Amino acid sequence: MSDTTQQKAQVVLAPSRPAVTGKKSVFLAGTTSRTGGPEWRDVLADALAHLPVTIFNPLRPDWDSSWREDIDFAPFREQVEWELDMQEQADVVVVYYGPATDAPISLLELGLCARSAKAIVACHKDYRKRGNVHIVSQRLGIEFLDAEDDLAASVINRLELLLAQSDSA
Repeated sequence: MSDTTQQKAQVVLAPSRPAVTGKKSVFLAGTTSRTGGPEWRDVLADALAHLPVTIFNPLRPDWDSSWREDIDFAPFREQVEWELDMQEQADVVVVYYGPATDAPISLLELGLCARSAKAIVACHKDYRKRGNVHIVSQRLGIEFLDAEDDLAASVINRLELLLAQSDSA
């Protein structure tokens, strides 16, 4: 697998839709609230940079909090449809729950992929809905991590397994 470690990951930011170059892909669902520390998506993308994968990152630097969350408001609809499309396309869906919000959209994202065998969940110990997320993860056999500490290693392991399976097929 040494030839694949020399390639770089492709990062696709919402709402762009370039041709996918990675052999496998990962969608970064979860908390978007700033914590004052490093953005978890950036940390994870950096850790995956050596793999031949595409990373779908829904976080938009141009997001305007005044945008109406309405089906008829074009920028909002574009964002939601992009997230649905990329989550469906991804081979792995990472869902991170931080402590600063109830993250209702992230709960929805987990629900959409919970039975697909794609999910890896990382849940901060102070996340208010942690018990619900943990029970659902346990019941459906979803990998559940206590926080973002082990997240990169778990995602790398899952992607390397999928890459090895596709290389041997």
